[in-house]
Amino acid sequence: MNSKVNWFFEKDSPWKESYAQLRGIVLACGLTEELKWGCPCYTVDGKNVVLIHGFKHYCALLFHRGALLKDADGILIQQTENVQSARQIRFAGVHEIAGRKRALKAYIREAVEVERSGAKVALKKTSEFEMPEEFALKLKAMPALKRAFQALTPGRQRGYLFYFSSAKQSTTRAERVERNVPRILEGKGLED
Repeated sequence: MNSKVNWFFEKDSPWKESYAQLRGIVLACGLTEELKWGCPCYTVDGKNVVLIHGFKHYCALLFHRGALLKDADGILIQQTENVQSARQIRFAGVHEIAGRKRALKAYIREAVEVERSGAKVALKKTSEFEMPEEFALKLKAMPALKRAFQALTPGRQRGYLFYFSSAKQSTTRAERVERNVPRILEGKGLED
């Protein structure tokens, strides 16, 4: 156990008991406990394997390279269509964790093997993601914006593409593009 992570397990949360059970299962698999992204993250040889986190309706184990796991029990979930590598196992309560203890340990052991093997998830290139028409037109009209966007890291580029594309209406997409032109020209991502 890592004392820097204890606050996560001690805080008042509807998932407090579930978190404690998950922690015990993961630590029993011999992983190192760390705090990353404000959540308990478990590593092997300094590489992320699994993370415990919670949401409004569920808590979950998130496997960083879950797309490479066999998923023998068919319980891995792709959080959103844009998540390429990670997969979750979700729990609505303690009763679901207790009944899956053996399976969870098997998934964790497999995730450790995947991490140690060095296997990589074949990720889509940024150019393969949908480019909203409103943004494509703006890039065409402003060569400086196009150069600035291409100079961004792939992750920042994807962040903008996801954000622009997620709006249902064209007017909203266009407004989002307009609002973010200065940030892109400054070389900043959405979260910078």
